[in-house]
Amino acid sequence: MPLKNCQTIRVDLGESRSYDIMVGSRLIEFAGKLIEPHLKRPFTIIVTDENVAEQHLADLQASFGNQGIECDAIILPAGEKSKSMTMLATLLEKLIAYGVERSDVITVLGGGVIGDLAGFAAATLRRGVDFIQIPTSILAQVDSSVGGKTGINSPQGKNLIGAFHQPKLVLADIDILDTLSDRHICGGYAEIFKYALINDPEFYNWLLENGEKLINGDKAARQYAVVKSCQSKANIVAQDEKEHGLRALLNLGHTFGHALEAHTQYSDRLIHGEGVAIGMVLAFEFSSFLGFNNGADIAAIKQHMQKIGLPNDLSFEGLQPLPSAKQMLKYMLQDKKTEQGEMTFILANAVGKSFVEKNVDQQLVTNFLKSKSFK
Repeated sequence: MPLKNCQTIRVDLGESRSYDIMVGSRLIEFAGKLIEPHLKRPFTIIVTDENVAEQHLADLQASFGNQGIECDAIILPAGEKSKSMTMLATLLEKLIAYGVERSDVITVLGGGVIGDLAGFAAATLRRGVDFIQIPTSILAQVDSSVGGKTGINSPQGKNLIGAFHQPKLVLADIDILDTLSDRHICGGYAEIFKYALINDPEFYNWLLENGEKLINGDKAARQYAVVKSCQSKANIVAQDEKEHGLRALLNLGHTFGHALEAHTQYSDRLIHGEGVAIGMVLAFEFSSFLGFNNGADIAAIKQHMQKIGLPNDLSFEGLQPLPSAKQMLKYMLQDKKTEQGEMTFILANAVGKSFVEKNVDQQLVTNFLKSKSFK
């Protein structure tokens, strides 16, 4: 049976590096056929984690087997702590031991952690091998699998070590999302909501009406939101691949959110989407604090997050006890947007009207943090 209702978004980066994002149902079942044209020889290594392997690895291996493609799997520990220098070294040594050549393709099956880690390994192995993303979480499907950002964390901050390395193909299988926990569905939704808050008021209104259907498993709503998000990101990445300007908008909420993740030591106390959700509220509140908006949207944003099941303020249990304002500022200064020691924030005049603000005075940041619950 051929694929039905599959939609394709093109990431336009020129003739040699452009690629497709395919969004639809049953893509793992057809993965062998879809990936085969990208292989120089009938061989690939699958990189995944323990949780994803239990759910989806056998189906992917069967799909490769049906196409006569030899495949082995490297199964890594699940969780944010795998985005480390130690795990990167482990993965690279395993890939070398499996005989991965420079002309081979690595197949990455997993969420944002595995995608970032394995993508960075692909960028560095033999000075760069190709890889294909099969994202298994909402967060990965709408954000981390698209755009070529790969990397690992440092104890001093998130994603501080990495490279831009674009995939050859992204297969976003909507059916996979049925196996996610409620918490990770909600966490992924934060990244969808981000695109609406950045520059798409129409999508924002759609999410207010349809967000709960998406959370509750409506596949048409999920596919629409994933496609819409990928289109938004693909458009921005095509204009600013290496984040010299416009692409920084995709970090709405992340300066605060990454600092909160560092505070919780990248543990399950706070998953990435929860940090982004709280961070986006703080970004809108900071925008109001600086006089860029009147705060009229903040209540509606927080209400929608609460309705969806996302944390929307600093009372979230996983954050307790909160860091001091001084420690929070230290984490935030490690943000990749910091230039010559000066802080850059993604702020907003209103829903759908985000902008990049450079050279934000650290004292203003400290005053804002102290006006919240950071002491």
